[in-house]
Order: sequence, then C-alpha cells, then structure tokens
Amino acid sequence: MLTDAVLFRQRSLAVALVAFALVFIVWNIPQLDFLLYPLRLFVTFVHETGHGMAALLTGGDIGRLVVFSSGSGVATTAGGTRALILPAGYLGAALFGAALFYIANTVLFSRTISLVLALMVAVVSILYTDFLSTAWLVGMGFALVLGLIAWKVSRNGNLLVLNLLAVVTGLNAVMDVVGLVNNSGASLGGVRNDAAAFSAQVAPLIPAAVWAILWALIAVLLLGAAVYFSLIRRHLK
Repeated sequence: MLTDAVLFRQRSLAVALVAFALVFIVWNIPQLDFLLYPLRLFVTFVHETGHGMAALLTGGDIGRLVVFSSGSGVATTAGGTRALILPAGYLGAALFGAALFYIANTVLFSRTISLVLALMVAVVSILYTDFLSTAWLVGMGFALVLGLIAWKVSRNGNLLVLNLLAVVTGLNAVMDVVGLVNNSGASLGGVRNDAAAFSAQVAPLIPAAVWAILWALIAVLLLGAAVYFSLIRRHLK
C-alpha cells in the first residue's frame, strides 16, 4: 500500500509535468498569447520586487515599484549595494520561481502556500506601489485570485496553479536574461537594462553581455536545481 508521502510525490510529479506542458503549449500557440499577458505582468512585478528587496536587505530603501502595461517595469531605490540590487531583478525572479517550484512540490499544504503567497504579494502592493497603478492592480489582482484559489479550489488545483506560476516566472527569468545576451546595450527611454547598468556602474571593464551570460547560467542552475531536488532526486530514492 502506498504511503501518503509516496502518493504526494507521484501527484507532484504529475502536476508539474502538466504545468510544464501547459506553459509549452501556450508559449507556442500565438492565438493564446492573451493568456500569457497577465502572467508576464506578474513576472515583471516579481522582477521589480527583487530589486526592491535587495535594496532593503543591503541597507537601502524602496521608493516605488512600477509595472508598465507593455510588460516592462522600474524599481526606484535609494542606498543599498548596487552590485546586488542590479542583478536582483532577473535573479530574484529566477530564485522566486525556483523556490516556489521546490516548496510547492515538497510541502503538503498547497492551499496554505497559495494563501501565504497571496498575503506577501498584497503586502508588497500596498507598501510599495501607487494605488490603482498597473503594479497595484497586478499585485492586488493576483493576491485576490490566489486567496480565492486557496479558499475554494482543491489541493491539486492549488498545486497546479503554484506550479504554473513557478514555471512561468522561472522560465521567463531565464529567457529574459538570455535576451540580454543579444541586447545587452538596449535601454527603455533613459533607463538602461540591468546588465548595461551593472557594467557601467559596478564593473565597467567587463562587457554587459558577459554579465548577462553569467546571470543566465545562474538562472538556469536555480530552476534546474529546483526541479532536480523537488522531483527527480526524490523519485530516485
């Protein structure tokens, strides 16, 4: 007779495979792009939060987190360590996706995870975004949806939603950083992308593309480690 732990591992593996399959399908069918749009805004919300959290953790302050309807964003910070703040957008999103994937597939209480995530997103929205701005709407919208899912949806349903958010956030972080390799000097208006800003402000002797490649490798390793330690290694035991 299968134990609860074995059943949970089997269910986690099945749900994770479904999540990866759904993301692959949606990403490769242009007619389904509209489904990715809110998720893309959420990834940007996480990206900008990563910058802000790095500022706080290194003794700085967060001004405002901004998400544009185009899917780009800006985090205004003061103080802190720029060498950690600048890469924390992409790597923070990758770490968030990897950590969420690992936790969702190793902890039994998926409803509790959804609720905690909803509260975290709501707190960030209230404290660091402007009321009724795009960032506020994205954060509070996802907080509300996650709260409702935690309350009304089954454990398997919660597990699927958490895996989808983790996979989309993690893979988007990887793809976005890879995009920097080919576009490391690009800017949004007067705002340089993170790799270009890092090269200019922290390590001017090393090209932005080198930092972008390094961040991409770290992002891939984070997501790969989450998949390995939460699913593959546990199923090999």
